[in-house]
Amino acid sequence: MLSFLPGKMKGVILIILFAINTVFWVTLLLIVSLFRIAVPLKFWYRFTSQISITIADSWITCNNAGLALMHKIEWDVQSSGKLEMNEWYLVVSNHQSWVDIVILQKVLLGKIPFLKFFLKKELIWVPVLGPAWWSLEFPFMKRYPKELLKKKPHLKGKDIEATRKACEKYKTMPVSVMNFMEGTRFTPGKHRAQKSPYINLLKPRAGGISLVMKTMGEQLNKIADVTIYYPEGPGSFWDLLCGNITKITVRINVIPVTDEIRGDYVNDEFFVKKFQEWLNSFWKRKDDFIENELKPERSQSRIA
Repeated sequence: MLSFLPGKMKGVILIILFAINTVFWVTLLLIVSLFRIAVPLKFWYRFTSQISITIADSWITCNNAGLALMHKIEWDVQSSGKLEMNEWYLVVSNHQSWVDIVILQKVLLGKIPFLKFFLKKELIWVPVLGPAWWSLEFPFMKRYPKELLKKKPHLKGKDIEATRKACEKYKTMPVSVMNFMEGTRFTPGKHRAQKSPYINLLKPRAGGISLVMKTMGEQLNKIADVTIYYPEGPGSFWDLLCGNITKITVRINVIPVTDEIRGDYVNDEFFVKKFQEWLNSFWKRKDDFIENELKPERSQSRIA
């Protein structure tokens, strides 16, 4: 533990360590991807995909070790329900900071299959990380503004088709598809602009998760509902690196996927209404849980 160092110095050291670690493992990922493309056979695809996931797990493990070396973080993680490596999961979570991604990777590593996030298509051009996400077959989404769809109606449904194709690949081996249902990080400004009916959350978006469940069919039979809470308030990724985030609370609730939330969200108006009702009720329970169960922990930590 190098806690005696100044916070900003530890942040700089961690950035350097993370950069070296990332370049090393991403280089291996890209090499494996080239071999995967070179031999278009199903067994070879599965074999090289598993190697890629092992490399990604090692990448995350080394990042976690570097963080633990520099900072002492109080982790309060509790799970209700059984987490298994041989199941297909839809992972949903509230979203407050880029730190959320680091938290999800840490608390779920080795407990469920490797997490795959929905990403904006533009992120594929991010140096080093973009090729890594491509190599790991993360689903890249391209959103079309409503104004553009009016001018070019033939683009309607293209983003949905891209999601469907990405999810088709996930049928061959267990995977965890991650979705921040709010679609963006929570801020007071966004909360006011949305006129969100929830105290601690933005409005959830239904299209992405309903399409994943429809595409992956019977394989996707569990939802890992994750609630992330920062007793000291959420901070930036830089705050994490500098040691300004010292307490993190995570609650994981495993719930089954039922026929109630499987259906055609694009064409079936009755299902759309039914799914929206389920989603709003589900999100309200999460909001109440944060307000009534987790916020009191924040108050107690302040008193202490």
